[in-house]
Amino acid sequence: MGKYDKLLLQVLRGLSDTNIGFDELCGQLKQMGFEMRVRGSHHKFTLDSLREQINLQGDGAKAKPYQVKQVRADITKYKLGKEL
Repeated sequence: MGKYDKLLLQVLRGLSDTNIGFDELCGQLKQMGFEMRVRGSHHKFTLDSLREQINLQGDGAKAKPYQVKQVRADITKYKLGKEL
């Protein structure tokens, strides 16, 4: 199991939303095929099959817990990622 597989599993479990690294979460989304655009502190991720954008802002080195929850909801809603 690779680095991003472990991170995806951690995000989907939802047991440690406060302990997800911002750079790792951005890397995970890029690994899943998202296009990233940065404007100031906002990192916006788009995917053709997704209606919404995912907008992330770091909280120091960690991702904001509510944004990790939003990422999990989009992954689940649109059935993104491979079967784990």
